[in-house]
Amino acid sequence: MFIYLQLLKESFNFAIKSLRDNKLRTFLSLLGVTVGIFSIISVLAAVDSLNRSIQESLSGLDKNMINVSKFSFAPTDVPRWQRLNFPQVSYQEYEFMKREIPNTEAVVYELFGVFSTIKYNGKTIPSPTIQSTSAGVEQISDIRIEKGRFYNEAEANAGTAVVILGHNLAEQLFGEEDPMNKEIRIFGRKLTVIGVLKKYGELGGGPDENAYVPANFIRGFMNTGPQGLPSGVVLKPKKGVDMAEYEAVLRQKFRAYRGLKPEDIDNFFVNKISSFTDMIDETISMMNVVGWIIGGFSILVGGFGIANIMFVSVKERTSLIGVQKSLGAKNQFILFQFLFEAVLLAIIGGLFGLFFVWLLTFIIPSSSDGFNFVLSFKNVAIGLGISFVVGLLSGIIPASSAARLNPVEAIRTGQ
Repeated sequence: MFIYLQLLKESFNFAIKSLRDNKLRTFLSLLGVTVGIFSIISVLAAVDSLNRSIQESLSGLDKNMINVSKFSFAPTDVPRWQRLNFPQVSYQEYEFMKREIPNTEAVVYELFGVFSTIKYNGKTIPSPTIQSTSAGVEQISDIRIEKGRFYNEAEANAGTAVVILGHNLAEQLFGEEDPMNKEIRIFGRKLTVIGVLKKYGELGGGPDENAYVPANFIRGFMNTGPQGLPSGVVLKPKKGVDMAEYEAVLRQKFRAYRGLKPEDIDNFFVNKISSFTDMIDETISMMNVVGWIIGGFSILVGGFGIANIMFVSVKERTSLIGVQKSLGAKNQFILFQFLFEAVLLAIIGGLFGLFFVWLLTFIIPSSSDGFNFVLSFKNVAIGLGISFVVGLLSGIIPASSAARLNPVEAIRTGQ
């Protein structure tokens, strides 16, 4: 055991001396590995952080919820030109679903793509998202009221000029002032604040930056016809319902309501929230692959750089290798010595790459809204593991050539 520790110590000393004596060469060798590890691990960390943020955002949603609209959450065989001609889901169709689709716990109508400047007492917030829904939005999402209340069924049906503000939006408009029952202007119209949401903390602001108003308020002055504002209906089935049967009943009844013939294709899509999460998983997997490809090229260049440096190092120390072998050093010692140097070089480069990724954990959250960039232990281990393998593969051929040198010829060649 002592012999192996002594061997490790001597190999470490040789490696450190070699790196110190050739600073420029060492720097150039480290650069490729550093850039490669930084590229791979920064992408992996960003994707993991993004995935964590998305999963937290979706954690409050029932994966069995269904969205009915003219848009598909997943790839479809229906041509784009045909999809564009599909009618929007109307408010009357929402009322039909609410009335006729059995085993449903909640049904909510939504308008999308609604933006407006919000004004209050000289303060202006340009173009936040205006979430326009029927009553019951709190039943299909995890948004919660901090102060006040949601608009009720009567207010939603009548299109009453009331609004619920996201946490950040309320702070920007009112600061320390109590926003309850204050009037703000949206689309130049006065609306009364009846509620403020609890802080949500989603990437990009999410509900924190949104205002919620009754859909019928928006329908009173904007085009929500068949080719008007994008719209949809979200249905939350009761627990324990057979989802395949539920979807079949929904599709059958909605086709009949729209007067579609048996040979006609659906002019709407029944989207499950789980399909949306599956699509996100596929996108994240693709981003991971891209990160590996980009970083892989840098790692490859770094590996060749280390191998080249190690060949130069073997040539420079040929005489020393001959002396070591003439004094009884075994081939395994010479092999380990140069392999250790190559691995150490790669790991140092990897540590620099990880250090720069670690810096991003401070830079990105401070410059973005709600995105928590995290460097996990798993990704640190991956970075060090890649560095170790790169060093091992880059050093094996130079180390083997050094171990096979004839001591007499090595001493003669090195003189």
